[in-house]
Amino acid sequence: MSESSHLRFFPYEEPYPNQREAMDRVANALDRGQDVLFEGAPGTGKTLSALVPALEHAREHDRTVVITTNVHQQMRQFVEDARAITRTEPIRAVVFKGKSSMCHIDVDYQECQTLRDTTRELVETEEEVAELEARQRELLAESREGDAGAAEAREAIMDELDDVEAEMEEFEATNVCEHYHNNLTRNTDEFFSWLFEDVRTPEDVYEYADERELCGYELLKEGMEGVDLVVCNYHHLLDPNIREQFFRWIDRDPSEIITVFDEAHNVEDAARKHASRALTENTLESALEELSESDDSRADAAENVIGAFRAALIDTYDEALGFGAREGVGESWEDVSIANDDRRDDLTLAFLDRYEGRGIDTEAELAVQLGQALDEEYERQYREGETTSRKESGTLQAARFVSTWMDEGAAMGQYPVVSVRRDGGTDEVYGRAELYTCIPRSVTSALFDEVAASVLMSATLRPFDVTEDVLGLEDVATLAYGMAYPEENRRTFAVDTPPLFASERNDPETQAAVGGLLRDAIRFTPGNTLAFFPSYSEAERYYERLGGETGVGSSELGELYLDGSGEDEEELRREFTTSENATLFTSLWGTLAEGVSFDGDDARTVVVVGVPYPHLSDRTEAVQEAYDRAFADRDRTRDPGWAYAVEIPTIRKTRQAIGRVVRGPDEYGVRILADRRYTTADMGKYSVRNAFPPEEREELLDIDPTKLKFAMLNFYADHDAYDGPPPEP
Repeated sequence: MSESSHLRFFPYEEPYPNQREAMDRVANALDRGQDVLFEGAPGTGKTLSALVPALEHAREHDRTVVITTNVHQQMRQFVEDARAITRTEPIRAVVFKGKSSMCHIDVDYQECQTLRDTTRELVETEEEVAELEARQRELLAESREGDAGAAEAREAIMDELDDVEAEMEEFEATNVCEHYHNNLTRNTDEFFSWLFEDVRTPEDVYEYADERELCGYELLKEGMEGVDLVVCNYHHLLDPNIREQFFRWIDRDPSEIITVFDEAHNVEDAARKHASRALTENTLESALEELSESDDSRADAAENVIGAFRAALIDTYDEALGFGAREGVGESWEDVSIANDDRRDDLTLAFLDRYEGRGIDTEAELAVQLGQALDEEYERQYREGETTSRKESGTLQAARFVSTWMDEGAAMGQYPVVSVRRDGGTDEVYGRAELYTCIPRSVTSALFDEVAASVLMSATLRPFDVTEDVLGLEDVATLAYGMAYPEENRRTFAVDTPPLFASERNDPETQAAVGGLLRDAIRFTPGNTLAFFPSYSEAERYYERLGGETGVGSSELGELYLDGSGEDEEELRREFTTSENATLFTSLWGTLAEGVSFDGDDARTVVVVGVPYPHLSDRTEAVQEAYDRAFADRDRTRDPGWAYAVEIPTIRKTRQAIGRVVRGPDEYGVRILADRRYTTADMGKYSVRNAFPPEEREELLDIDPTKLKFAMLNFYADHDAYDGPPPEP
């Protein structure tokens, strides 16, 4: 039997177990034009299983593969895999980041746009001057040889040259980018030769360009045309406006693109964020100040709409906060409830009450028109050097948002929100209006419809039908592979500790039981332990209970590390993994619970404490309600709102967390789920055991908390894991 042709892109000697079959199945699906939902256990080579057949398909059909992730460590892994591939089968690959991380002069996107346009105009004028000067020299030589027609033609050229040189003088006062100017006026062939000798990171490109005073970002955009592979983050695909430009830079029609999404269980939340729109009180104030300085006839109409919306926003959050609540507002955004069951939200009602004018639609449109005119004027002022920075029109931003709020605020899947925060500088509380998008398929379905095919891969994509519903996928091939490594190298325990309901977390007996279990898990682990909790506050509670102090502490249990929302988690991970007998306490909703490998001795045991349901906020309830309405016809044992919005995402998080250990065929370790709801005990509607895939349920071993230390001792002793005598039970 001949080898599959896509294996020419496989850079290593032998695929992992199941990897060869997975590559064949992905290849077949791509040939049929199907999207692929691909679940594979952590450490089983999902990236190459998707990337290898995708590259073969793209090579055969003149397409480009775009692989994307929202996890920084995975981006580095993609680069390593692409470098390995190109040493086996040469490919042209580009690793792309946004402009903000690659700009050499630190300007924002709008300023960059203006600088680029002005710089290009300058270079075109310089080229025109050079061409005219060369032509007039030729005609001068011809006229000196007696050609009367040449002399007359030269006079016309000199007149034109005077006009163009006058244009050149105007550029002296304009803002231009010297780095981009050098791109346009130098031979950059050497850069592109260097770029495709290997797979270069954005940091490599930035350093190369900075040394030569070039713009690496613009060079990278030029180098993307028709490449085999582009590595990027979710932002470039999930934002419709950016995606359109991005595909244009690649010089591909969407139907010539294959997308590969890594950690695809995160696409739902990422798409929701890209679809949501917000407007702060500060922008409204900026717009009103802008309008007060305008003598345009449309300014009064714009002020009617924007002023009324600002006043309504303040009224709404003042009313919602109530007596004494303002003092408790912190520096992070906090939602206030504005929803009503039988009518529009409180902000819309307050706006309608405050507004006095000729009609919201009419005056909002006039405000948009004026905002566009102001924005064009700011563009001209910056381009011509009258200002040193490119101002943006607050009127345009505010007017567009108000129009969208009124047009779409009551649409299915849109949830109007008002939030407040305290300004750290002024100590003043201010507000924000937001249209929160509950159903992400409004963003994702268009993407998946327009590209040739997509592969979505993750260790936690099941249930597949839920993923299809939420993202708007059709004609999907599904494949799932559990952990193919030896089962004797792992144990997964469901420990019968008291259920850690939010109402029970302060109970002394519950805390004693959980604390005792953690102590046993840490003592009987020959190496490092990862402990995940429903929140950072719960992580801190048990960190302190087991002897930890602020920061990194040592106790009889070894070194204890505490993660928090403000920590440098990459540095914390490095310190933890270089320790030999340490425990890391963190939130399951933090960044260390997924997309981060703890290989070999980095961590031996992982404990998930409780069922880490998210805080059931108004937003979560809005998503539940939207899913209930959108998927009411689905035949599920539980209502789709709760299942789609809460339970399934929570169990995916749990599965991601326990997947941080045992990531290779020679590794071994223990995974612990500490909460009665994970066991086979009759917990009624609170039980979550059945939310796990069947093969994972089969591996869950129920155990009494007092027996855990003996089970761990036996397991690790069988693997000769203890350095010296094992601990005494």
